[in-house]
Amino acid sequence: MQNAALAALNLNWRYLAFDVHPDNLAEAIAGAKAMGFIGLNLTVPHKLLALDLVDAVEARAKLWGAVNTIVFETRDAQDAWVPLASAGDAAIKEIRSHGFNTDADAIVQSLKEDFQWADMRGATVLLLGAGGAARSAALRLAEEDVAKIYLVNRTEEHARQLAANLTAHHPRLSVIHGYPRDSVDLVVNATSLGLKPNDPLPIDRAWLESFRPPRIYDMIYRPKETALLRAARAAGCRAANGLGMLLYQGAEALKLWSGAQPPLQIMRAALEKNIHE
Repeated sequence: MQNAALAALNLNWRYLAFDVHPDNLAEAIAGAKAMGFIGLNLTVPHKLLALDLVDAVEARAKLWGAVNTIVFETRDAQDAWVPLASAGDAAIKEIRSHGFNTDADAIVQSLKEDFQWADMRGATVLLLGAGGAARSAALRLAEEDVAKIYLVNRTEEHARQLAANLTAHHPRLSVIHGYPRDSVDLVVNATSLGLKPNDPLPIDRAWLESFRPPRIYDMIYRPKETALLRAARAAGCRAANGLGMLLYQGAEALKLWSGAQPPLQIMRAALEKNIHE
């Protein structure tokens, strides 16, 4: 996705994958900074760890509790911090790492596109999971003025912590533990259940088949169709995987690094070819 976009934008950059143990994350970020990297993307479990390892954290990333994108910055002639890509031929004397979160906006953008759902105000949501991905999604959905979020998680204490965090930032939001007694407007799977073929369903099948919610979104994008999405479609629900979220978080990261408008159709085609073929 990113290399296809870089080629389309005529940027002489390369996007590379590195397998870094969490114990070595601080050294990896420092090394990338020393080598003049433009930026980094981080995936689990690094998103939470990176909050304390970057030099600056964007306000919304701090709120959502996770960093998935790092932009390396330097000072311009006016002494303002700018991305390294904006420095041009100027002598670079100082570099800092600036952490961002592009995941949260990406899930809302994907939901609106996949379900042709422009206005989420007053919606009810069943959120499966209470980890970092669930936290980002819940806080961002709250900004869309959803009315209720039901939390279901294997570890009840984690669900309680997320509920407390949600109500602290959005006092008018109704946060409820457990399954609703009727349908909801949206179900979001923010767990890892579905990545492996033998994983159990992340949702209670009886509840799903009884109430048949109109929209089910699985953040997982590989495999293309998880057991949850198969069960959702069998129950007559509209269902979408996390490919759109992957696309939009990556596009926003590229925009932060380069300042250029991302070529979304080229990026989407590259994703569909390399992930689902």
